[in-house]
Amino acid sequence: MAGFEFLDVVTEDHVTTVTMRRPPVNAVNQPMYAEIKRLFSRIEEYAPDARAVVLVGEGKHFCGGNDLEEFKTLSPQNSGPRMMAVREAFWAIYDSALPVIAAVRGVAVGTGVALAASCDLVVAAEGARFSLPEIGVGVMGGAKHMSRLVPQGVVRLMHYTADLIPAEDLVQYGGIASIVSSEELEQAATRLAHRITRHSPVAIKIAKRSLNQIEYMDLKSGYQFEQSLTAELSGTEDAKEAVQAFFERREPQYTGK
Repeated sequence: MAGFEFLDVVTEDHVTTVTMRRPPVNAVNQPMYAEIKRLFSRIEEYAPDARAVVLVGEGKHFCGGNDLEEFKTLSPQNSGPRMMAVREAFWAIYDSALPVIAAVRGVAVGTGVALAASCDLVVAAEGARFSLPEIGVGVMGGAKHMSRLVPQGVVRLMHYTADLIPAEDLVQYGGIASIVSSEELEQAATRLAHRITRHSPVAIKIAKRSLNQIEYMDLKSGYQFEQSLTAELSGTEDAKEAVQAFFERREPQYTGK
């Protein structure tokens, strides 16, 4: 897509595939962070027909982390705006109007972990490895993101050791939806996306908003918020169509209204 140097954006059958393209390992620099923020914060503009997004890395690796060349000039004086650009890229994925599925092959290191964990779901290829290497390169960050995928004890082990941990060791904790062969990765992520896109685009967006909002709320407040969205959704044509299709025993025909 025109306007992006490091991201390739393709939409087919309501699924937008975003491919990170910065060889050799898709390490992210400041301009690439800016592109990620711009795309995901405006995903409905760049991909108006999409109902779900798949994020993948070009080549053998998902993302090898932050471009370490930029750390050479990092200082207390310039770290503020730089770190803001980094976190705003992750927030753009997390707050995206559409569900995002990370398709992880090879390594997801540091920033790669944060990118994957900012997504709604993660599908990993066999042999994919995750690491929080920050302690070894003089920075912090990534542990909080990893805590969305695995328990705190595992986060601390990864953060203190900086070891590369196979996806096969992490899938048991539920943060990784499935592990598939490397050859099947993109297709598996797309199939998962289609399990989402068969639903009403209105309901999908409201579900994303709901899940983000209630993630850190207490039970009563979270459930009350969900109920408020039920009231909002009940006024849409798609909600009426879903109920009507159920009683008529047919597939619903959604209009997105």
